[in-house]
Formats: sequence, structure tokens, C-alpha cells
Amino acid sequence: MFIRSQLTAIFAFGSCGGYSGKNIVSLFCGDGRNETLDANFHYPFRLSQVPLVEGNTTLCNHSVTTTHLMGDSASSAEFFVGIAIVCFLYCMVALLVYLGYMHVYKDSDFGPIFDFVVTAILVFLWLVCSSAWAKGLQNVKDATDTDGIGNTLALCKGSNITCEVTEFANMRTLNISVVFGYLNMFVWAGNAWFVYKETRWHSQKFSSQTGPGRQQVPAPI
Repeated sequence: MFIRSQLTAIFAFGSCGGYSGKNIVSLFCGDGRNETLDANFHYPFRLSQVPLVEGNTTLCNHSVTTTHLMGDSASSAEFFVGIAIVCFLYCMVALLVYLGYMHVYKDSDFGPIFDFVVTAILVFLWLVCSSAWAKGLQNVKDATDTDGIGNTLALCKGSNITCEVTEFANMRTLNISVVFGYLNMFVWAGNAWFVYKETRWHSQKFSSQTGPGRQQVPAPI
């Protein structure tokens, strides 16, 4: 159980936290010339701090000032990675408790109940952070595609210059990170069920269900 949870958490923050990509933007000037720009972006995806055009530059015979990409998905990306790291560390601590102090864990009501409450909270947090990161990832894609670049560069608006993203970064690992986020939610939901069975709530419910069946049968006369 712990190994599975650790692996899914590692894949989640590993596929998101170390990402960097580059889109190549082609500018088709009205006089037949073409120029290119590099749109580089990386985790944590603070796109508003990523320069698309650095300094005063001349593009297609037009002076262009420093221009940054639009959008900021840092909060959702960092929240997603943070939850994955917390889950990984919690698995390490829980594994040490299970291996070294299992007798204390079994003999106490506090241990299983605490474990169940934390696990249930993590299930909810995985749902929230995965949904937030899925939306943040879509914002990154929108900001770095042709329409997003066209809205960012004033040069592309109302002129005979056409701006188009001609080479896209591979975002497969980011898509995979979203999938692993939701997978973690289901994995931890399964963990919550197994932990729940260790609590007194489950044992009391089981005892109340089996209690009436243990009534003594009167002896035949």
C-alpha cells in the first residue's frame, strides 16, 4: 500500500516539477521576410515573468519593447507538487510507524483514527489540487498557443504581420501529471478504506451488525 502510494506521488510531482518547454513563434512580415521568437517556459509557470521579447527589439521593421507572456499558473502547479511531496513524506513516516511501532498502533484508538482522518483529508486535497492543476495547465496551453501569443504581442494586432506558433513544446509529461493526480486520489481513497477498517468505528459497526445473530436458541423440551 505504501509503496504504491509513494510511486504515484513521485510520478505526479516528477512529471510536473521538472518540466521546461519552448514554443517557436514565427512572424510572417508583410514584405516577405520571416522572423522567429522563442517562448520558453518552465515550472512553476509564472508566465507573466517570462520574457517573449527582451529589450527594445526591431521585428519586421517595427520597434517592440520588452514583452512578457500572459498568465500565471504558479499557485496551482506549486500546490499540486506540494501535495505530492507531503504524501510522499507521510508515506515514509507511516511506513516507519507500521514497521517499528505496529504494536502501539494496534493497541491505541488514536493511531488508526488519526491515520484515517489524515488519509481522508489527503483524498480531498488530491481532488482539489488535481482539478486546479488541470485548469492551470490549460491556461498555460492557451497562453502559449497562436491565439495567446497574438494577444500578447501588440505587433500581431491590426497589422499585415501574421504571428503563428510553428513548433510546439511537448507537454505530454504535464498531461501525464494530471492523470497521476487523479490516480493518486483513487489510490488514497483505497488507503482510507483499509485504514478505516482498523478504527474502532468499523469494529463497533461490525459488532452491532453481528450481535443479534448471537442470541441463544432455547433448548428443546
